[in-house]
Amino acid sequence: MTEFLQTAKENLTFLLTCLGIFAALVLAAWLAQHFLAKDRRGISSARRISYVAMFAAFAAVLMFLEIPLFFAPSFYKIDLSEIPVLICTFYLGPVAGVVCELIKVILKLLLKGTSTAFVGDFANFVVGCALVLPASVIYHCKKSKKTAIIGLAVGTACMTVFGSAFNAVYLLPKFAQLYGMPLDAIIGMGTAVNPSITSVSTLVLFAVVPFNILKGFLVSVITLLLYKRVERLLIRD
Repeated sequence: MTEFLQTAKENLTFLLTCLGIFAALVLAAWLAQHFLAKDRRGISSARRISYVAMFAAFAAVLMFLEIPLFFAPSFYKIDLSEIPVLICTFYLGPVAGVVCELIKVILKLLLKGTSTAFVGDFANFVVGCALVLPASVIYHCKKSKKTAIIGLAVGTACMTVFGSAFNAVYLLPKFAQLYGMPLDAIIGMGTAVNPSITSVSTLVLFAVVPFNILKGFLVSVITLLLYKRVERLLIRD
């Protein structure tokens, strides 16, 4: 009974943390959109909702296409699901981007479930927002190709720094706790692919940091290539 209560407490704490961070991200996105974003599109609420849902569905599908990495443990795989989210947030603003990121993860969970005790899915949302939110805010302050590039570069930097620190301080220990796998075993999975990985800090340095840089670079380049083409289609709609 004591073990059951302890597990329930851990799960409840994790759930409340997820809800708190989501609320904070939505608030930050709303404040940024209200006070910083200069662009105001005359799009109806119904159309905004339909666009967010459409991009979230595309993003959820892309979450199923995972690319394994030779330098990281098997549970670190790159997906390109941030591309539709970035296009959505560039077109509709920061709030739409955060909501799209959340719906994407929920759809993936409904279709596939979780293999990481929800920690990986939570990480995908939070770290994805660390890319999407700064990129969107900078782009919407003054919409141009230059600010899009700057925004994506800053977003990639934020995702790399925040994602790496968040993995070290919270995500990896929480994954070990909820998944029931000792942290040493997780580090051992890293050691198997890179002998230089011998601790949480080296796992983050040699696996998480290059993972985030590579993902940020890929989704940024593809978003820059696609956004204006997609925007023209949406404007015609």
